[in-house]
Amino acid sequence: MSDPDEGPDGASPEEETPTGFLAVTLAELRKVVWPSRQQLFSESVAVILMVSLSAAAIAAIDRFYHWGSAQIFR
Repeated sequence: MSDPDEGPDGASPEEETPTGFLAVTLAELRKVVWPSRQQLFSESVAVILMVSLSAAAIAAIDRFYHWGSAQIFR
């Protein structure tokens, strides 16, 4: 059941105003556990490495299929 204090879209009254939305947003951002600089750097390197390896694998598979189709349909 819905709370009688909620608005028609399910938002509480303090979330319906721009200042209420900002207050709720800031309260949620205070709960965030931000990564350290070292953790951010190491995870960024890991993401860049995995994206590069994935791109290389996709390129290799693409070249193999291109070569194979060239052998068949030449």
